[in-house]
Amino acid sequence: MNDSADATGVDDASEPVDPNADLADLADRPALDVDAAADLVDRLVENVESVIVGKREAVEHVLVTVLARGHLLVEDVPGVGKTTLAKAVARSVDASFKRVQFTPDLLPSDVTGVNVFNQRTDEFDFRPGPVFANVVLGDEINRAPPKTQSALLEAMEERQVTTDGVTRTLPDPFCVIATQNDVEPGRTYELPVAEIDRFTKKIRLGYPDVEAEATILDRTVGDHPIGSVEPVASLEDVRRARATVADVEVREPVRTYVARLAKYTRRTAALGVSPRGSLALLRTAQVRAVLDGRDYVIPDDVQTEAPTVLAHRIRTDAGAAEGTDGADVVAEALDRIPVE
Repeated sequence: MNDSADATGVDDASEPVDPNADLADLADRPALDVDAAADLVDRLVENVESVIVGKREAVEHVLVTVLARGHLLVEDVPGVGKTTLAKAVARSVDASFKRVQFTPDLLPSDVTGVNVFNQRTDEFDFRPGPVFANVVLGDEINRAPPKTQSALLEAMEERQVTTDGVTRTLPDPFCVIATQNDVEPGRTYELPVAEIDRFTKKIRLGYPDVEAEATILDRTVGDHPIGSVEPVASLEDVRRARATVADVEVREPVRTYVARLAKYTRRTAALGVSPRGSLALLRTAQVRAVLDGRDYVIPDDVQTEAPTVLAHRIRTDAGAAEGTDGADVVAEALDRIPVE
């Protein structure tokens, strides 16, 4: 470690993070009050749980990601409900939903859209790709080569798509929920670091316990319950809840605490948390505060969100896959970095 670092391995020059640096889209949005926003999330969780059994924490992670204006990566084995989870969330908020099955032969234009020549008008017409939806499911995203995966980079960061020199704005809200197959490493591609960093959270669903799986079998032995999911909120409700989150106060000690956590990961690992990751952590902490009925962030909110927001961005050595031992680095940072 650098000799200028303090006993925790982090120097005192860490810059505080501002979670609301790019809120022009929410500036004029009438916010819900904190209690109404918390109730909205509770309604959505309950509605999704009518389909996804025994995974309340995972459902909360999805909704925290949406309200934090972010994107979610779900890594797990096939068949545990990743696609159903994304569909249920989209239907619960009456959002448009598109699914992209990532395959080795998928082209970037299959994701973003393509210009097609119209013989009647003698002009090119743009046919939007599936990325033009409120919730986009990238199914088994690591089955496609990095060139195709990179088609999402501009969309995930800037909420826009540029094709043939023309930039088009994506719907608001816009959220990518990507699934990643982790059981066939010989048939998949590693996600680019730039793409990994654009995912606000990375979670696993895991297998259900016996009771939950029995309930799932009972509900799905006939028609799948996803077909009966009805909206319990509108897109405008989500936009207003996002404005509520943006208004949550993040005082100076908390901002500096997040910056010091990030600095620790950079000094400890070959690749640590980027400023984008620090920003994602503060935004999710703002959502967590709202879920607890507060209009201000406390360190507990940061500590709750840090494992799912930071771990996947960390590489302990240059050749390691994303998230390798990242959870250990985050746990160590939370243990060693004091709140001042």
